[in-house]
Parts: sequence; structure tokens; C-alpha cells
Amino acid sequence: MAITAQTGTGAPSGSAVTGTQSGSAVSGTQSGTAGPNAGAQWFHAEDCCLEDFIRTVSTETRREDYPFASAVERKVLIYGADVQQRAEDPAVRRDIQAELVRALTDGPGIVVFKGAFADSAVVDRATAAFNRLIEAQKAAGTAAGDHFAPPGANDRVWGALDKLALADPEVFTEYYANDILALVSEAWLGPNYQVTSQVNVVNPGGAAQTAHRDYHLGFMGLEEAQTYPAHIHLLSPALTLQGAVAHCDMPVESGPTLYLPHSHRYPPGYVAFHRPEFTEYFEQNYVQLPLEKGDAAFFNPALFHGAGHNRSADIRRMANLLQVSSAFGRAMETVDRTAMSKALYPVLQQQRTAGAPERSVHNVVAASAEGYAFPTNLDRDQPIGGIAPESQAQLVLRALASGMDLAAFEAELDAQQQRRRTQVG
Repeated sequence: MAITAQTGTGAPSGSAVTGTQSGSAVSGTQSGTAGPNAGAQWFHAEDCCLEDFIRTVSTETRREDYPFASAVERKVLIYGADVQQRAEDPAVRRDIQAELVRALTDGPGIVVFKGAFADSAVVDRATAAFNRLIEAQKAAGTAAGDHFAPPGANDRVWGALDKLALADPEVFTEYYANDILALVSEAWLGPNYQVTSQVNVVNPGGAAQTAHRDYHLGFMGLEEAQTYPAHIHLLSPALTLQGAVAHCDMPVESGPTLYLPHSHRYPPGYVAFHRPEFTEYFEQNYVQLPLEKGDAAFFNPALFHGAGHNRSADIRRMANLLQVSSAFGRAMETVDRTAMSKALYPVLQQQRTAGAPERSVHNVVAASAEGYAFPTNLDRDQPIGGIAPESQAQLVLRALASGMDLAAFEAELDAQQQRRRTQVG
């Protein structure tokens, strides 16, 4: 089926405003950028300029710049089923990967592989396994929380990668043997990448998500994101690749993902997406591509996007959401931060009582406790009430501020660690 696309409710994306903005969210280069954020060391929401953003997303995607692509639809690059066969030649494979990197950096930031799973029966077997996991969750009375939707609005399988491997290793093996997944993951992240997966089923009537960027900085509130220096905003997209495999046919009325091509190239976008004028522009100018079962879309995590509204009467829109991470997202040594926090807590209590500056206390917590909420077990440590669960450092600071005694603090810390542990089956 040929792809036909839908744009947002307002003016077509790329109209009215001219001009281009070169550079990428990965390299941090920005040619011809104007406005308050030019050369900034920190990005602030009040400095974000919608006109600069519009100039960026008005860039065209030229088919002639991407010889391995089969088409361009509403600025999105479409790759045919022949790519997998052509990639069997090592020299051609590297050329394809180089093109994909350009597409995800200086290009539109999104690529779609038609027929990524040539054998749809493989997808069907994985779908059946995922549905069994969903039914087991419902039978157990659990409802999965969501980063950008109310709990229970969708059917979610957190930690679907290891759950599928344990529940049906044969299906897992044939599913993840797929070479398109490896081709694009290795292109973006190099070897030794780490795959995670969450299954999302948006039921008929399921509301659209608000436009956002993704992991890492996209999973933070505005205030927290603004505390990270600009070069981290530019580096973050190079650490993760976002993808989705369609597990059913997804006509536009079923609400496939909304994208704004080239939006990943707007440097302060991790704070800009929180601003209402950027949300409004997205809603008027997004691109929405229908997908067929077995298609796969991959995009730069800095791309503005969001799940669409499922207006169909009977389509349970299922996608396997792939989040592929760089092998380098690790510390050099293993550290028992839970034991450290327990040992330091009484000392920190004494220092606060003695009038130690809050900054000193925060500095000690930053050096000892786990300051990041991820990775975690999202079945039990859910992002309910916020985009991310409470981190260990946040727990320590909350306990200190409330005067929690050591026994109660240790109990809460242990309970948090238990929630974070992987438990499947």
C-alpha cells in the first residue's frame, strides 16, 4: 500500500516561512542561528523563539540526497523492503548506514522501513505473546502507568524485551533476528547497543499524546531539564534511538504517531516542547503516516512527536516501542549507593541540625546517591504523578527535609530498591 500522509489541522508543514538552519542535535553545530539561544551554555524556556523553530522545520527533505530511499512522503524518508537485501553486501551496508545517520542528524530525523518484517507471521506470533502478557497483567489486577497518558488509558507491557524472551524464547529469537533493527541500531549507536522494549496498545477512543521529545531529557520536567547545560542537550540524542514496529495495520484514523520532521535540529527543543506556542504549532503542522503490519519507524529522540488519537471503532493499535541505548551509558565502576546512603544519612541529619548549608548537603547526596530514576522496573516503579519515578537522591533529600528517622528511611530506601529490581515471569 502506498503511504498517504496527514498533516496537522493548520497550515501545511513547511509553508509560509522560508529559510534553513543547518547543523544537528548530535554535533551541536548550528550554522546561521540567531536569537537569544545562540551560543548559550544553558537553555531557558523563555528564550525559545518560535520563529527560529519554524525556520528549522521548514527545511525540505530532498529525495536526491538519499539514494537508498525509495520515496519522501511529507518530508519523511521511506525505505523499501529491498534495503535489507542490499545491506547483505558489507560495503553497501556501510553506505546505507551512513545515509541513515545523515537522515537522523541533518535530515528529517525520521525514517520508515516498509515491510521491515517481510514475514508478517513473525509479527503475529509476537503479537499473540504480547496479548498473553497483557491478559496476565489484567488477571493480576495490575494497570500499567504511562509517561504521557493517564494510567489505564492504554494497555502497556513494560519490560517487554525480557518478558518475551522468558515467555516465548522461540518467538523472541525469530523476532529480534530481524536485520533492519540491527542495521539502524548499529548505524546510530555503533556495536554493543542495548535494546529495551515496551509494548503499547492504544484502544479505540484513546486520546493523543502531547507533543514531546524522548529519553533522556524528554522524560524530565521543564525545571529539571533547564539545569542541564546546553552541550548535554545536544549530546543526549546521540545516546538513544527510538523506534516502533507496527503490529497491526495503522490507518490514520487509528492514530499512528504524529511527527514534526526536522524538529530535532532545534537546539533548545527539550525545553521548548513544554511551551504552549510550540505545542500549538505542532498540533497544526504535524505529519501522520499510516503504517502496515510489519513496518518500522525509527527516529531521533529529539524529534517532536506524540501518539495520535485513535478515532477508529475497532482497531487496537499495537506497537512494539523500541528504545535502543548506547553501550557507553555506564559508569566505570559498580557502586553500592544504597549502602552508602544508609551510612551517610545519620551524618547528614546531624549536619543539617547543626546548620550546615543546604548546598553542602545536596553536594554530598549528589556524590553518593543515585540521582537518575532510570533504568528501573516500570511495572512496579511507575511514573505515576510525574514523567519519571522518584530517584534515590530525591528520596534521600525528601527524608532529610521531613525529618524521617533512620529506620523509616532505610525501610523506604529498601522498598524503592525492591521496586527497581528486574522481576519477570
